[in-house]
Amino acid sequence: MIAPDQEPTVRLRRTLTLPLLTLYGVGVTVGAGIYVLTGKVIGVAGVFAPVSFLLAALLAGLSALSFAELAVRMPRAAGEALYVREGLGSSVLALVVGLAVVAAGTISSAAIVRGFAGYARVLVDLPTLLLIVLVVTLLCLLAIWGIRQAVLVAALFTVIEVGGLLLIIWTARGSFAQLDEWVLELGSEFTVGQLSLIGSAAVLSFFAFIGFEDMVNVAEEVRDVDRTMPRAIILTIVVTSMLYVAISLVALLSVEAVALGQSEAPLADLYASVSGRSSLPIVIIGSLAIINGALIQIIMGSRVLYGLANQGNIPAVFGYVHPRFHTPVVATLVIGGIVMLGSVLLPLEALARLASIVIMSVFAVVNLSLIVIKRRDGKPETSQFEVPIWVPVTGGLSSAGLVVFQALEFLGLAG
Repeated sequence: MIAPDQEPTVRLRRTLTLPLLTLYGVGVTVGAGIYVLTGKVIGVAGVFAPVSFLLAALLAGLSALSFAELAVRMPRAAGEALYVREGLGSSVLALVVGLAVVAAGTISSAAIVRGFAGYARVLVDLPTLLLIVLVVTLLCLLAIWGIRQAVLVAALFTVIEVGGLLLIIWTARGSFAQLDEWVLELGSEFTVGQLSLIGSAAVLSFFAFIGFEDMVNVAEEVRDVDRTMPRAIILTIVVTSMLYVAISLVALLSVEAVALGQSEAPLADLYASVSGRSSLPIVIIGSLAIINGALIQIIMGSRVLYGLANQGNIPAVFGYVHPRFHTPVVATLVIGGIVMLGSVLLPLEALARLASIVIMSVFAVVNLSLIVIKRRDGKPETSQFEVPIWVPVTGGLSSAGLVVFQALEFLGLAG
């Protein structure tokens, strides 16, 4: 193993700027969520779906702020594991958290690739297994090619996928005239029993915000990380929140919730319904968005394994960096293999819920680590970003509560 303080022979390159890092975050978040799960969230919450998305955004935002401060304090790959080791003083728990992050990323990527099949089958008539193998193989090769190349491709895909969402919103802009009716419907249909459905949908839609935590794991490849990382994380949460609430509103005001809840390509169906034209443009954009999300999750997972190897927690082979491409080749190939296997084992909703449980557990422990670090070390001497202590307290408690709630939901789903 590589000792934690030993410098690797070949290092990662600091090439990511604020625009690229923000597009990286928005890309994995949008690709992992809205194109795949819109129908599922609406199917659970009905007219309350925008409320569930907003609730998930608020909860994710608390942990996002905690991650931003920790990334400034400790700008290293495998950030979550490092935060836990420094905060709670446990190498074992740090390793568990690091592996949990890898698990969440691979489960998320598997869910994304699984969701890709629903869009891809509209374009090509190929077996799902073959599509998965082809897509994951290409993504691994791109991730190995280089971080800048991979993130530039991801940034291009992000611009396209956000453009697709804006196209849907613009095409269905007339539906916003029914906002008053929607508000009245919320009031008339709300009961205490609806809180459970809103909460369940919020936890499911929380999966749509998974992505900002991936950003801290490329901290060693970010320029001026003290300033760039917090801004990029906050921009990611704000942009995705606005898009999700707007899209869910448009969907509810334009198409029956039952129809969207049963659709494998919900936004493609939404576009066809409101425009009266072919859904092909959204099918193509949705496919790119989903692939983009999987690419970034593979990049993230490989960086966590690389960081854990450099911290001495796992075999040093995972820390091997290719001398030409400056990317962790072994770690990338391992993550790609796990994604291929995971994407065929569970249905989309189960994968999304399982990923949410794992990542929210990580959020709870990371928030606790920040509380300990802030109380022990006080204000960082050189940091340009700090949050009040109530942020990690609230973020940790809400994450822990959602873990319990979602675990019960998942066990019910699995049974």
